[in-house]
Amino acid sequence: MSIFTKIINNELPSYKVAESEKFFAFLDINPNAKGHTLVVPKQEENKIFDLSKEDYLELLDFSYDVAKALEKAISCERVGISVIGLEVPHVHVHLVPTNVMADMQFTKKESFSDSEFKTIAKSIAKALDTTLA
Repeated sequence: MSIFTKIINNELPSYKVAESEKFFAFLDINPNAKGHTLVVPKQEENKIFDLSKEDYLELLDFSYDVAKALEKAISCERVGISVIGLEVPHVHVHLVPTNVMADMQFTKKESFSDSEFKTIAKSIAKALDTTLA
């Protein structure tokens, strides 16, 4: 069982941004930038291209909605997207608010307090509600 499955099952805490029947979005606790969000399928799968085509497209659709909310909630030039998947054997899409290319290099990390993470997650979730309305 991956760490992401434990988060989805509420066995580990997270800063949840959004959830649907099939997907879960939460803040990365070791973020490249403020608002760095991970979007994962609830069904544990190691590699993105091992997902069915339908699940792959639905994951991207859900990620799109979260990315649009990120753009509203976090001041940034754009939201970058990356799928690497080497660090955790569970498909995950990185949505990173970016202002410079270095924001997507996964070498620069930001640090936030628990209350800051909670505020960021709430602001993205609120923006998502208005995005979907």
